[in-house]
Amino acid sequence: MNEVTQVLVVDDEMQIRRLLCAALRRSGYQPLEAATAREAAHLNELYHPVAALVDLGLPDRDGLELVSLLTKGSACAVIVISARDGTSEKVAALDLGATDYVTKPFDTEELLARLRSALRRTQNAEQELTRVMFADVEVDLSSRLVKKSGLEVHLTPKEYALLSALAARPGRVITHSNLLKAIWGPAHVDDIEYLRVTARALRLKLEPVPSRPQFIRNEPGVGYRLCQ
Repeated sequence: MNEVTQVLVVDDEMQIRRLLCAALRRSGYQPLEAATAREAAHLNELYHPVAALVDLGLPDRDGLELVSLLTKGSACAVIVISARDGTSEKVAALDLGATDYVTKPFDTEELLARLRSALRRTQNAEQELTRVMFADVEVDLSSRLVKKSGLEVHLTPKEYALLSALAARPGRVITHSNLLKAIWGPAHVDDIEYLRVTARALRLKLEPVPSRPQFIRNEPGVGYRLCQ
């Protein structure tokens, strides 16, 4: 890990900041500390960190506003860390551009793993990701070709649209509303059953054990993600 890989830590609790900064340093990152949204915005403008760990309960501004500011026109990977565990909060943060959402209390090693995954996705996005692999499945986004164990898999247009939307941002939760809007159109943003049926069909064709999906994962009440 390059020592100049800077990660912004935004939390008004000093103990949480110290815990996160210590973990980041052990993993080779250079943490930048902020206790308020104002401090975070200043550090972001000054250093342009590659990622940010953001608490939503900030004293001077709602954390969701900061998420929007950090992700707007930026490649910064934002992981929200919050005691707010409501579905609406998660959906709002992800719709605003957050890469992931972790609720407190959290496991530090899991958080670091999510950070590494988020940074890989950012690098892939910059390299115009065209091919994604998971298990024995290969998704070629440029040719719209899907193979399992080397053999082509036939997908319906909706099945491919869902798979390609997830494969374009592997590991990242895509909300129900964003998927429905992109695949079925704005008039169907509440038709979650469409997604359930299509995801079930994809799992039957691609998952080793469709009843226990490992790769096409559902985040209850929030959305879906493709795990690698």
